[in-house]
Amino acid sequence: MRQLTPSSEAHIRPAGAITHAEIFQQPRLWPTTLNIVRQSAFVAEAFPGPVVVTGAGTSAYAAVAVAEAWRNAQGIPTTDLLLDPTPFYQKEGLLISLARSGDSPESVGVVEKVRRLFPAVKHLAITCNENGKLANAPGVNAIVLDPRTNDRSLAMTSSFSNLVLAGLALRHAGCLSSDLPAIADRAQSNLLEFDERAKAIASRPVSRIAILASRPLFGAAREASLKILEMTAGKCVAIPETFLGLRHGPMSFLRADTLVLCFLSTNPLFRRYEEDLVSELKAKGLGYIAGIGPEDWPRNLFNDFIPASAPGLPDFLRTPFEIMFPQLLAYRLSLQAGLNPDNPSPDGVITRVVKGVRIHEG
Repeated sequence: MRQLTPSSEAHIRPAGAITHAEIFQQPRLWPTTLNIVRQSAFVAEAFPGPVVVTGAGTSAYAAVAVAEAWRNAQGIPTTDLLLDPTPFYQKEGLLISLARSGDSPESVGVVEKVRRLFPAVKHLAITCNENGKLANAPGVNAIVLDPRTNDRSLAMTSSFSNLVLAGLALRHAGCLSSDLPAIADRAQSNLLEFDERAKAIASRPVSRIAILASRPLFGAAREASLKILEMTAGKCVAIPETFLGLRHGPMSFLRADTLVLCFLSTNPLFRRYEEDLVSELKAKGLGYIAGIGPEDWPRNLFNDFIPASAPGLPDFLRTPFEIMFPQLLAYRLSLQAGLNPDNPSPDGVITRVVKGVRIHEG
């Protein structure tokens, strides 16, 4: 019998097999991530000064999601902090850096610049790669997640949900610990159905997508948009917007066949505004509308409905658990476009670890 080498195995692996497995592994990894954070020596309450949560690309959207759950914290991309961190610190404070590999030039560049300008600022990194430059940077305390979260695919999937969960657990470990077993079980049992629904939606003609969320879930909306853009190599254009913001110009993006994917709130007041907007879109015939939300939402408002994985949590804690369906949708749209979701940019337009960034002194 012929022995399979890694290269020959890659040739027979179905397109997107790695990405699919990394999406599906998430519910099994969430308890491990929570335990790693709870066992770390980091004490969030020990830092009363300004808190900035940072990352680039997907990790920037993870930072936005984490900051929503941390009073007075700001989610600022490394791509902004690298230019000028001075608006965010006066003297003391905390910088929390989120990264899959920790090898992006901006990740370490920001840490070095903040350390030089504000020596009293403390540094925490949450990363999926114990061998990355960020995890081993001088002056940085690192929380390293399970190596399985260090996604091999170009697009971040399980690394995103676990980075967000780890960041949320810094302040909300107690609440998450009590709810996580049921959430993980629900998510695991729904994954096959989610995948089938994503496949059915992707089989429709989809060229433009609007992803709606109110502020506590807006990091998830931005990440969902990026996943679709990345995995389809820009063939599907996706924009994130808030429900209330859509009327102020972006509604002109919508057509009858536009996919409108809604992250639906568990907050009663937010829900009233969201229901008004969805009802308006339905009345105007704008979009194929899919909702991700609690089961008690009126189903007649939607062409498709995906049950929330964490309907009992406040919105600011739901991002890591509700992102799986958009990830599967991006995966299915990638296959529908004739691409390999594991490497949807074979010409190197984008890469797993960003390249081409020079760090300039200043």
